[in-house]
Amino acid sequence: MANEAAIEDVSIGGDGIRLGQFMKFASLLDSGGDVKEAIIDGLVTVNGEVDRRRGRQLQVGDVVGYENRLARVCP
Repeated sequence: MANEAAIEDVSIGGDGIRLGQFMKFASLLDSGGDVKEAIIDGLVTVNGEVDRRRGRQLQVGDVVGYENRLARVCP
């Protein structure tokens, strides 16, 4: 059985947030520049699919992946 990363629930205090903002908020990366590079390089997934749109609007329940970490958008 494959090891799957545990999903960390991250409360955003609302209904939606942009992908780049969420990655910093969830401490997946520290700086906006690092977030931008990771997204452009195709290293970030949303719900299991690579997404290169830093401004993508995430909704509650979306799961963002980077390296071996997963974070779920929670209200």
